[in-house]
Amino acid sequence: MQLRDEAIIRLYCNTGARLSEVGNLALEDIDLTTESVHYHGKGSKDRRVWFGPKTARAISRYLRARAKHKAADQPELWLAERGTRPLAPNGIKIMLKRRGLAAGLAKLHAHRWRHTFAHEWKRAGADTGDLMLLLGWTSQEMPRRYGASAAAERAQETHQRIGVGDHV
Repeated sequence: MQLRDEAIIRLYCNTGARLSEVGNLALEDIDLTTESVHYHGKGSKDRRVWFGPKTARAISRYLRARAKHKAADQPELWLAERGTRPLAPNGIKIMLKRRGLAAGLAKLHAHRWRHTFAHEWKRAGADTGDLMLLLGWTSQEMPRRYGASAAAERAQETHQRIGVGDHV
């Protein structure tokens, strides 16, 4: 289950997905050749999001271990530790809380990675429209809301980088 949990956590970090999107993945939604995942988002909106090589390795390791699980014939990507049932989004929520507490993080949850993804995206100066596509947003309000939690930090970093007043 360590391999499964690492793959799940890396997907959240690397793609900024919602709990339900990662929690409801099927085997067919993962493409290790293109290092991408097909998410079925809110409002029946589908999108393909790429992930990095570390996430691809974590998923690949999990898939090899998953092949030996007694429920390996199930179409759902994530399998529960015991029995033949898939791991539901609520099971992922519980796992993240347990892993967070073990790491000394009191309030770890899937949505935190979505906020972090948006913050890091904006921090890197990347395009807001592209962020909206990746996270499945249609409203301009969403990047503002998600970016607000770390806006002051980004403003300070930008101020230091451009050095207004240093060239006078």
